[in-house]
Amino acid sequence: MSTEPAASSSSSETTVPPFSYYANAQSTFQPPLIANGNAFLGDVFSTSDLSRPNPMSAGFYRLQPGPELVYTYTYDEMKILVEGDMQIAQLASAEDAKGDGKDAEMVKAEVDAKKGDTFFFPKGAVVRFRTREGGLAWFCGARARDGA
Repeated sequence: MSTEPAASSSSSETTVPPFSYYANAQSTFQPPLIANGNAFLGDVFSTSDLSRPNPMSAGFYRLQPGPELVYTYTYDEMKILVEGDMQIAQLASAEDAKGDGKDAEMVKAEVDAKKGDTFFFPKGAVVRFRTREGGLAWFCGARARDGA
């Protein structure tokens, strides 16, 4: 009986990369501006192997007081508010986001979100983000890096 480890075939082995870490990201990561002069979004981590069938990206979304942001999701995403406030509404369609004051007819769901509130936005959802004081959320989406 041998005490040597069994030989393995390098063609069947996969190398798992080390985990990633960003110290104090909530306070130090600065997401880039994406819209309206007050909406910022940046991926902190993303799936590095784009040949994988289910890419994933996670990072921060910051909204400062000012114009609302309406976004149509082309992927599933989860979000948790980690600072401040956001008023988050799912609209019936992107056409409803014209700002004509007819909110009652177009809003499918609406939440006055506070720290700790968690959301799931399915692919195809049209979501409106507003804030009174500003808010910061952590997100994780089923998409490649910078694919928002």
